[in-house]
Amino acid sequence: MDRMACVEVRGAGARADNLDAVAGRLGQFSPDVEPSRDAPGVFWVNASGLSHLYRSPRHWAERIAAALRADGHRETTVAVGFTRFGTYAVARRLASTERRIAVIRDRAGERALAGKAPLDRLGLDRALIDSLEKLGVRTVSAFLELPAEGVRRRFGPDAHLLHRRASGDLNPPLQPIRSPEPLLARHDFDQPESDVTRLLFAAKHLVDRLLAAAAERREMLAELTLHLRLDGSFTGTELLAGGVRTEVVRPAAPTLDIAQLMTLVRLRFESIALERGVVDLRVAGRSVRTAAVQEGLFVERPPRDLSAANRALARVRARFGDAAVARARLAEGHLPEARFAWEPVHTIPLPASVMVRRGSAVARDDTAPPVSAAVAVGRDVPMVRRVYAIPHPLPAGHVAERAGPYRIAGGWWRMPVSRDYYFARMRNDDLLWIYYDRARRRWCCQGRVE
Repeated sequence: MDRMACVEVRGAGARADNLDAVAGRLGQFSPDVEPSRDAPGVFWVNASGLSHLYRSPRHWAERIAAALRADGHRETTVAVGFTRFGTYAVARRLASTERRIAVIRDRAGERALAGKAPLDRLGLDRALIDSLEKLGVRTVSAFLELPAEGVRRRFGPDAHLLHRRASGDLNPPLQPIRSPEPLLARHDFDQPESDVTRLLFAAKHLVDRLLAAAAERREMLAELTLHLRLDGSFTGTELLAGGVRTEVVRPAAPTLDIAQLMTLVRLRFESIALERGVVDLRVAGRSVRTAAVQEGLFVERPPRDLSAANRALARVRARFGDAAVARARLAEGHLPEARFAWEPVHTIPLPASVMVRRGSAVARDDTAPPVSAAVAVGRDVPMVRRVYAIPHPLPAGHVAERAGPYRIAGGWWRMPVSRDYYFARMRNDDLLWIYYDRARRRWCCQGRVE
C-alpha cells in the first residue's frame, strides 16, 4: 500500500531561504520530496518501500522530526498517511495540539482524522472561512457535506478546488523535485604526477567534460574545486587530512570559456609546491543559471571594461589566493585602526556615491584634519590619510611643524586609551599623522597624509 507523509515546519524554517535546506534534510529519509507551491514550509514525502530501513512508519517519522529539531526547526509536525489532502489536514490539526507525529493505519482512519480538522487551520482565505462559519461549517467533514456544484456556484473556484481535494476526487501523484547530477570528473594517473604541464593537460580534459554537462543544463560554471590526492603518507604543511590537497578557483563571472578557466587553473597549479606526486585528480564544478546576454554590434560599450578588470582580479586570486584581493570597509570603532576592516573582493563595482549615515564612524570622525591644520603644515586640501593597520614607533627625524592636538580618550571597557593626535610636517617634507600615547608615554606614527 502506497504511503506518503506531510511534513510541516513553521517559524524560521518556513522562510524561503531555509526551504532548500529542509528539502535536502528530508531527502536523506526518502528519495522523493515535493515542496508545496501554495503553503511555504509544507512538504510531501514518499513513505513507501522503507520497511527494510526503519522498524516502522512511526520510527521513520520520529527520525525525521528529530533531524529537523537538530537543525533548529522546533515547530515541526509529521503526518504519515495515504493522500495529499488527508496528511496535510492531519498535520495542520496536529499543530494546534501537543502531539507532533501522527501515523495513520488505513484510509478510513485518515478520512476520519482529516474530517475533524478545522477549516481555519488550512490556510484558507479569511472571507471564505467567515462565509462558511455563517452556515455552521467549521470542519472539513462539515464542508464535505455541501454539494460540490453548490460550493462552486456560491463560493467560487478556490472553494470548489478545496472540496475536490478533500473528497479525494483530486489527488495527483507525488511530484518530487529532482536534484541535478553533480558536476564531477576524475582522472587517475598511472604514476604519481608532479609535472605542471601534464597536470594541466589532465585537468583540461576534466574541465571540458564539466563544461559540456553545464552547457546541456543551460548553465555556466561559477567555481571549480580541484582535489589532488597525493602519493604516500606525507603530512607536511602542504597536505590536508587524508593526503588530499583542495584548491578552489573562481572566474570573475560564470562562464563557459575553457581558456579563461584553464588560465586560472594554471596560475593556481604554478603557485603551489607539491612534495609528492598526484595519483588522482578530481574536479568538481558549481554551475549557475544565467540570463543570456546578447553581445551584438549595437550593445553599448562602457568606457571602463569592468569585465576585464574582474578577470584580472580572478587571475590574481588564482595565483596568490583568495585573500590577496581585498578592500577596506568602514567599521564602527573607537580607535582609528579599528574603524576599517579588510574584506575579500570578488567583483569590482561601478563607482557610486555613498550615503553616510549620521552618527556613523565616517560622519563623526573627530580626528579629521580641519582646513586650518592643512594650511598650518603648508598643504592644500583635500588630503588623504594612509592609515596603518598597526601603529608603529615614530621614525627618527625632526618635526618642522605640527598641528594639533586632537585628543581621543576612552577604552575603559577594555584598556584605557588617551592619545593626542598631530599632523606633523617633517624636515624631509613628509606629512605624518602621529600621536602621543599618554598611558604608555611614547610617540607613535598612525599613518601618513598625501
